[in-house]
Amino acid sequence: MDRFEEMRNFVRIVERSSFTKAATDLQIPRATMTNTIQRLEERLGTRLLNRTTRQVRPTLDGEAYYKRCIRILGELEEADGLFRPCAPKGLLRVNLQGTLARMFVIPALPGFMDEYPDLTLVVADGDRYVDLVHEGYDCVLRSGELVDSSMIGRRLATMPEVTVASPGYLEKYGMPEQIEDFERQGHRVVSFLSGADAKPMPLDFTINGLVRQVEIPANISVTGADLYMAAAIAGLGIIQVPHYRAVADLKAGRLVEILPQYPPEPMPVSVLYPQNRQLSPRVRVFTDWLGQLFANGVEGLMAG
Repeated sequence: MDRFEEMRNFVRIVERSSFTKAATDLQIPRATMTNTIQRLEERLGTRLLNRTTRQVRPTLDGEAYYKRCIRILGELEEADGLFRPCAPKGLLRVNLQGTLARMFVIPALPGFMDEYPDLTLVVADGDRYVDLVHEGYDCVLRSGELVDSSMIGRRLATMPEVTVASPGYLEKYGMPEQIEDFERQGHRVVSFLSGADAKPMPLDFTINGLVRQVEIPANISVTGADLYMAAAIAGLGIIQVPHYRAVADLKAGRLVEILPQYPPEPMPVSVLYPQNRQLSPRVRVFTDWLGQLFANGVEGLMAG
């Protein structure tokens, strides 16, 4: 095994904190992974990893070696792309926001896979915060403002949003005609939490070109996009969602738009990857493809 493979294996172990997970990601036997690290440590004359029954962590020497390996591997992949042009191949692990994945990305994936048949794609979906490095993902697709400074974000689109509630809810609380009616009529929202430490977000409305945030009490909080919609349809409160997400329920009468004259701020859609990482050809072609996918009409679909 050459030094490139040694470095690649070592980097994946550090990022996954596990020999088993790293071996699964790289599709090699765990025993091969173990033997590779033993030979690497013997050759370098230092211990790179502290191993326990529960996790694997780099030593101080291992941390320094990891940082060098990241830079070297990125430069090698970039050099190969310059002087030996070839189609990207290998394993690509991505995490996609669930609704975006189901409605836009997955239906278009056959074209991407036809163009890059040597790629093996592992796709996970979710709405929670994802630690790309330690969970082994190459990139994530998310909606909303970016808050993690350790990630590089590439904005792909902005999605028009709407404020909605169920007919039953509005029958109980009344249809607000102005912002002040929320407090006067005693309205409630469904609060969306994107992580364990997340705080409820206020509703926002664009009035005369300025965004006004409105704090409304919540009797229920949820952590997933499907639960968020289901809670609103059940009459548990007001929500703000991308228009594409609510359009079918609006047409079917399960939801009603509130204060359309004061729309929420559009929600950005971005692809994120670690900022200390040279983009591999696999990640580059996938993120470029996502950019084209959204640029070539998805925004129109989202606008309804």
